[in-house]
Amino acid sequence: MIPCHSGKAVTEWLSPRPRIPAGRHSRQAYVKGVKVSNPAQDEHTPGRTAPPSSDRRRVAFATVVGTTVEWYDFFVYASAAGLVFGKLFFSGLGANSTLVSFATVGVSFLFRPLGAFLAGHFGDKYGRRVVLVLTLILMGAATTLIGVLPTFDQIGVLAPVLLILLRVLQGVSAGGEWGGAVLMAVEHAPSKRRGLFGASPQIGVPLGLLLASGVLALTSLLVPGQAFLDWGWRIPFLLSVVLILVGHYVRRRVEESPVFREIAERRERTRTPIIQLFRKHAVLVVVAALVFAGNNAVGYMTTGGYIQNYATNPKGPIGLDRGPVLWAVTASAATWLISTWAAGAVSDRIGRRRTYVVGWIAQLAGVAVLFPLVDTGNIVLLALGLIILSVGLGFTYGQQAAFYAELFPASIRFSGVSISYAIGAILGGAFAPTIATALVDATGTSVSVAVYLAGMTVIGLIATLLLRDRSGIPLGPDHEAEQAVSPLRFGK
Repeated sequence: MIPCHSGKAVTEWLSPRPRIPAGRHSRQAYVKGVKVSNPAQDEHTPGRTAPPSSDRRRVAFATVVGTTVEWYDFFVYASAAGLVFGKLFFSGLGANSTLVSFATVGVSFLFRPLGAFLAGHFGDKYGRRVVLVLTLILMGAATTLIGVLPTFDQIGVLAPVLLILLRVLQGVSAGGEWGGAVLMAVEHAPSKRRGLFGASPQIGVPLGLLLASGVLALTSLLVPGQAFLDWGWRIPFLLSVVLILVGHYVRRRVEESPVFREIAERRERTRTPIIQLFRKHAVLVVVAALVFAGNNAVGYMTTGGYIQNYATNPKGPIGLDRGPVLWAVTASAATWLISTWAAGAVSDRIGRRRTYVVGWIAQLAGVAVLFPLVDTGNIVLLALGLIILSVGLGFTYGQQAAFYAELFPASIRFSGVSISYAIGAILGGAFAPTIATALVDATGTSVSVAVYLAGMTVIGLIATLLLRDRSGIPLGPDHEAEQAVSPLRFGK
């Protein structure tokens, strides 16, 4: 590990910190009934010694690389579920094969809370770093094994059973990954730039989609037609071995979160963080989960493989070639990446909640134009629809790491952010592709899907408005009392 030398002269990695008006970021602005210090005295997150700039850069890079690898693995499965798994693993189900294939995407979400509970418990007790390394290895092993799995024609019903079991392991890993990654980034960050630093693990999601779609598109180009269906689809899964080795190396080189180190030094680790979380903050967990559900349901139109299947299904209304559609998704992922990063930076200037409101409006506009453009059957307009949607998706996602971290007390923060995220994923994206497929089958029109996605967006907006903006609140254990004051705008 690399030691942290607090005496080093530091130069800032990113642009100069924005000047923050005292009024909006005074403690009284977001904590009632608790007298606290001026935020200017809490320049850095933990409340003690600021991590050197080089350490913060290393942590940001490690979280980007790690989450990119994790989500590459996760999204390769989702894309393959829409493109090939129905034919290879569920062919015995006939017309229902695609629907069941999409359902396996959702099955993993049901096990995300298990991963979040385990990671939250051990992350709050033993540290963020060890959990991140373990989740990376678990995800990579499951993905690689999918790449060598026999198909239904080779071993019969055992093939889909093994596929689902490996997808469950992916779900457990994904449930534990996100909370640790965002806390490593946010808890190392200066208090006035948490949104930007917190966007580092967030861009791992569009980067993972970008990488997964790009690798699948390239594989489809190099191994076209029946060969892709026979064996070419395995290549993106087997590539996970290389990515895991890189991610593991990078993550092992970062220091533990300074907030957790301070908690450990004080011997103030909570014995049962999950019990404490639900005893004191159960309603907050649900509201925070609904915020993410509004983003995740819409995002899984591409990350869950629905648009890919909808646009390429030869029996569907469009019937486009697989390659161009995958490149269009790749372009939208690049847009999502940029808008996610921008949202994190903007939230440091105007606050997390205001950035969310802008994002929900943009996302609603993207939902409104998506299917009218996709249904034209023109690949350029399809790409345009996905790109427009991706702007809203980024602005309802980039600030989430900092937003979530600022909602929960230090002693139960890993559990709080992980479980809220996992529940939001179930309520939002878990079965969004399956629901969309069923809606089109029942109504015969994509308008029903647009209405469903608009409804989820509105739910996300309402949940956001129910929470106070706590941008800049101290995250260290010295400030546990003010962190414990409810951020909900209703009740106590």
